Amino acid sequence: MNFDWLKRMMPRGLYGRAVLILFLPVVVVTFVVTVMFLQRHFEDVTRQMTAGMSRELDLVAARIEASPDIRSARIEAGAVAVPLGLDLTLPATETGSDQRDFLDFSGRVVISSLHELVPEIEAVDLDNSKDVVVTMSGKFGPYELTFSRRRVSASNPHQLLVLMAGTSLLMTVIASLFLRNQLRPIRRLARVAEGYGKGQILPYRPGGAIEVRKAGQAFLEMRSRIERQNEQRAQMLSGISHDLRTPLTRLRLGLSMLSPDYPPEREEIEGLESDVAAMGEMVDAFLDYARSVAQDPEPVKVPALDFVRKLVADAKRGEQKVELGALEGDPDGVVTFRPDAMRRAVENLIGNAVRYGKHAEVDAALGPSFFRISVEDDGPGIPLERRDEALRPFTRLDPARNQNKGEGVGLGLSIATDIARAHGGQLRLGTGTRLGGLRAEIVLPR
Repeated sequence: MNFDWLKRMMPRGLYGRAVLILFLPVVVVTFVVTVMFLQRHFEDVTRQMTAGMSRELDLVAARIEASPDIRSARIEAGAVAVPLGLDLTLPATETGSDQRDFLDFSGRVVISSLHELVPEIEAVDLDNSKDVVVTMSGKFGPYELTFSRRRVSASNPHQLLVLMAGTSLLMTVIASLFLRNQLRPIRRLARVAEGYGKGQILPYRPGGAIEVRKAGQAFLEMRSRIERQNEQRAQMLSGISHDLRTPLTRLRLGLSMLSPDYPPEREEIEGLESDVAAMGEMVDAFLDYARSVAQDPEPVKVPALDFVRKLVADAKRGEQKVELGALEGDPDGVVTFRPDAMRRAVENLIGNAVRYGKHAEVDAALGPSFFRISVEDDGPGIPLERRDEALRPFTRLDPARNQNKGEGVGLGLSIATDIARAHGGQLRLGTGTRLGGLRAEIVLPR
C-alpha cells in the first residue's frame, strides 16, 4: 500500500512529530474511554434507573384503572403517587409530545426506555432539565405524572468526561513543554552543524540528555580534527611552495649570469627561462590553493549582486573579455560568506573561461534560499563523463581544454570547488545555453 499521502500530512520537524506521537495516544485513549463510558456505563445506568421508575408509573396507572370514577382515581392514585415523589395531574391540561435537548444524550435513552416498558405513555417531555413530565392515557382520559430528572438519569454525568479531558489536556501541555526542553539541545546541535557546513564556526557546548551530549561531543571532536587537517594541509602546501621559491630564484640568477651572445647558448637560456617561468606559475598556483584551503577568518554579510558587479568590473579592468549578464533577485539582498575566498573562486572561473574561450559572461541569481553565480564561456566545454574528474586537484583535461592556449596545474576548478564546499555550497558544471561552452555555477545556501 502507498502511504505517501500520509507522509505529506505528517509534521516536518522533530518537535512536531514528537508532539504528535505524544498527543495522538492521549486523544485515542480519551475517545475510547468516552465512548465506552457513554455506551456501557452511562446508558446502562440510565436504563436501570428508568426501569425502576417504570414500575412506579405502572403502579399509579393500575390504581387509576381500578377506580370507579375520576374522583376516586384521583384519591387512590394520589395516595400512591405522593409517597413515591410523583406529582399527578388528572386529567391532563394538554397532550404533549416527546421533547429533549439536542445535547441531552441520556434523554434519548429515557424516552425510548419509558415507551418500551410502559405502553400507556403517550409523550415524555424532557424540555425542563430538572423534571420529567410523562403524559399517559387512562380510563378517564390522558393524565400527567411529573417527577425529578435525577430519578432516571445520573446526576452530573459530564463531570467524569470533563475531568478526564481536562487532565489529559493539562498533562499533554506539561509533557509538550518538557519535550521542547529536551529537543532544544538537538536543535542547537543541528544549527551549529549547519553553520559549520556553511563555513561558520559557532560556539557550542554539549547539553541535554546523555545521548545528545555524546553526539555533541563527537561533533566537536570531528570539527576539531577537520580544522587541524585543513590547517596542516594548508601549512604543508604553503611551506612546500615557499621552499620552492628559493631554488627558482637561484636558477633565475644563474640564467641571468650566462652569456646570451652565443646562439646555441641563447636558445638554451630561453628554454630554461621558459621552464623557470612555468615552475613559478606552478608555485603561485600551489600558494593560491593553500590560501583557498585556509580560507578567511570569518564569514560576513555581503551585498550579493553588488559583489558580482564589482568582480566583473575588476575583470574588465584587467583586460579580460568578460561581460555582466542578468542579475536576478533583491538588489539589496545580502548573503553570508567569505568575500576574499569567494572572489578567488569566481576569478578562477573567469580566468578559465577567458583562457579556453574567446569571451565569457557572468550572471547571478539571488533566491530566498540560495545564491548562484554562473560563468559561461564559448569554448569547447567539458564532456559530461569527465566533469567529475575536472573538479579534482591537479587534473588537466587536454582533449576538452586546449593546453597550448594556457598554462596551469589543474587547480582552478578545484580551488573553486573547495571554496564552495567550505561555504556549504557546491560547484556545478554544465553546458551553456547562450554561448554554448562550459557553464560553471557556484551555488551557496542562504
